[in-house]
Amino acid sequence: MYKEYKSHLESILIEIREAGLFKNERIIVSPQGAEIELETGQRVLNFCANNYLGLSNNHKLIEAVKSALDTHGYGMSSVRFICGTTDLHKELEKKIAEFFGTEDTILYAACFDANGGVFEPLLTEEDAIISDSLNHASIIDGVRLCKAVRYRYRNADMEDLESQLQVAGAQRFRLIVTDGVFSMDGNVAPLDAIVRLAEKYDAMVMVDESHSAGVVGKTGRGVTELYGLTGKVEIITGTLGKAFGGAIGGFTTGRKEIIELLRQRSRPYLFSNSIPPLVAAAGIKMVEMMTGTNELQDKLHNNSEYFISRMKGLGFDIKPTRSAICAVMLYDAKLSQEFAARLLNEGIYVIGFYYPVVPKGEARIRVQLSAAHEKDHLDKAISAFEKTGKELGVIK
Repeated sequence: MYKEYKSHLESILIEIREAGLFKNERIIVSPQGAEIELETGQRVLNFCANNYLGLSNNHKLIEAVKSALDTHGYGMSSVRFICGTTDLHKELEKKIAEFFGTEDTILYAACFDANGGVFEPLLTEEDAIISDSLNHASIIDGVRLCKAVRYRYRNADMEDLESQLQVAGAQRFRLIVTDGVFSMDGNVAPLDAIVRLAEKYDAMVMVDESHSAGVVGKTGRGVTELYGLTGKVEIITGTLGKAFGGAIGGFTTGRKEIIELLRQRSRPYLFSNSIPPLVAAAGIKMVEMMTGTNELQDKLHNNSEYFISRMKGLGFDIKPTRSAICAVMLYDAKLSQEFAARLLNEGIYVIGFYYPVVPKGEARIRVQLSAAHEKDHLDKAISAFEKTGKELGVIK
């Protein structure tokens, strides 16, 4: 049968290429950082990593990893409840809970697993999930695995959320789910208004802080800090793979009873290997660093404000943002690829985003700022955008 199926797959791949939607991978041969080296030998400035605090190659985290290799070895070869729990795992869970002002934390291999494993153990067909229309794919997939009644509201539209909550009053328990920062646009969820509606309609709230933890809020504690809601949200999910060191690992933190039930019934937790001890050790060091100083968060906020202001001044169409994500709207998929290719020739590494990553007709270049960027890095990128934008008729 595969001969016929192979032809079917080849025709799909041809269609993807002809539509300008094919995704190529560029190979990096250096550590992650503000400046990286590609397999071609070209050195470029990286403006498309989730390395918000510049910690992906931080020497303090590397030293923590080396030490943990000596004391705890490489991998666990087990899930948590069998023989996959070390003192490092427990310490990291405690530190994450302290950082977010929550009661307890459970670690996962990735936030995709955290979101995939949170809904099904907690909610049944008697309950309701009310989800923002632009929530991350991992939330969407997690909701699909759950039998709860599903409602969806327009992105950050509180009037529509209230309408959905009114209909969801027919269910037993209600959970509102939102990204803290929406990764493709960079906008921040109006969590203050969401919590008010949750209180009005007797609902709980879950926030995915993957793109907001370490980024949003004065000390980088995410949208709960930004809106003064620390400890008032039932569930927070997040990742160690972005601002928090850029490696691997996810978590769910929140009410202790919720976390305890997830330990008993969350399938990605029960059936996946524990994160390596070295990752937990780096996570512990990361939380200690972020708790001890606000230097990196302050620099990131300054970099983001400077870059976005300059880009708007040049006439680029920028999505409203309060994060370190700057979505430069181009709307055409092929144009976004051409734009990114020309920027690479200018020494600026960015990626064009287009369907199915974003809706059709919403193609863009997503620029991600980092505390690792210096002002000369930002100025070089801005100049490259200006040159390319004029060459392609995007700006005058």
